[in-house]
Amino acid sequence: MTGDRDWTAQIELDYRGADLTPADRQMLDYAAKLTREPWQMTEGDVIALRELDFSDRAVLDIAQVTAYYAYVNRIADGLGLSLEAYWAEGKEDYE
Repeated sequence: MTGDRDWTAQIELDYRGADLTPADRQMLDYAAKLTREPWQMTEGDVIALRELDFSDRAVLDIAQVTAYYAYVNRIADGLGLSLEAYWAEGKEDYE
């Protein structure tokens, strides 16, 4: 989608080492924290996004997408579902 395979690979490996805008980095920090340590979330996490011009709607969208992704993965893991061939084999054809 971006046309930059190296940048995409860096995002997949560890976004913290990728060349990102401050807003994109904060958004991903928020999503990572919500995924890994949801009990640590505070109003300060939302304020940090607002300070980078994320609207309340955008913050809600980020939270909902992050939570939905976690939910779907837990359902799949809980039911012992296997990855589709696309994910299991890699993304060579993904652009």
